[in-house]
Amino acid sequence: MKPLETVRWGILGCGDVCERKSGPPMYLTGHSQLAAVMRRDAAKAADFARRHGVGKVYTDVGALLADPGIDIIYVATPHALHCAQTIRALEAGKDVYVEKPMAMTHAECLGMLAAAERCGRRIFVAYYRRALPYFRKVRKLLEHGAIGTPLCVEVRYLRPPAPGDSDPQQRPWRLQRDVGGDGYFYDMAPHTLDILDFLLGEIAEARGCKANRAGLYEVADTVCASWRFASGAVGTGTWCFAAPSGCREDSVRIVGSRGEIRFSTFAFTPVECSTPEGVARFEIAPPEHIQGPLIETIVAELRGEGRCPSTGVSAARTSRAMDRIMAEEIK
Repeated sequence: MKPLETVRWGILGCGDVCERKSGPPMYLTGHSQLAAVMRRDAAKAADFARRHGVGKVYTDVGALLADPGIDIIYVATPHALHCAQTIRALEAGKDVYVEKPMAMTHAECLGMLAAAERCGRRIFVAYYRRALPYFRKVRKLLEHGAIGTPLCVEVRYLRPPAPGDSDPQQRPWRLQRDVGGDGYFYDMAPHTLDILDFLLGEIAEARGCKANRAGLYEVADTVCASWRFASGAVGTGTWCFAAPSGCREDSVRIVGSRGEIRFSTFAFTPVECSTPEGVARFEIAPPEHIQGPLIETIVAELRGEGRCPSTGVSAARTSRAMDRIMAEEIK
């Protein structure tokens, strides 16, 4: 495909995630322009456009996709819509940047990849941690052999229920199975699984069990998993979204043949590298607009100047691991 001079974005679903995380980088990045936004609520779409200096506002998906002044569509809608809307955008001749998880299932991801191949377009996925300096520091430590050969990984993510979780009138769409998948795991865990793919390579095998222990809603609130990387390293993970008040943990521990690295997925606690020589700590704060570094790589790729590290191919691997982990349920 011919490199672009200026990358012109259209947002499909300009909701909360677009306010700071993703929207501003689309017009703050050099050679990048946020050309249009779409939302079914006309007043909210117009308000977003006014505050972010966007020239075009749509309330219809088809009208947005038909706009010849847009090069790439950012699909920022609930999980259940990702597959159909991505394929529709690809068939309209647009490249796509889709929120995570890429789709509800690995099978849907494969359908999206097939559509991209058929249409000659590209899919990028919002696993933005792959481009953040914090996680790139962990990767550099691993690549330089700081802890020797990685042997195993331990993931723990625990938090109490959110205020609206038990109230059907306030319950977020992420807890509605047909819209968001099987609970908060589908929203939070893929970030960790994907960054482990980035740091340690493909997860070749995975299994798990899920349960609803608190009974606040119908989908899973507790998940345990184990997996094996293609390299031979193994991992375990526990995610609990029904922990008691005050019980919070967000930790990842990679143990190697001569040391270990500790970090977090969401809290950006200092990266700690422990070896026989001592403990090194690295404090690396996230950027103001957290998707900015990844969006910069997308703009660079579309301009023929670089490569984005988060593609449909890599994101599909994460969805495959999720499918396998969530295949069983504790009764």
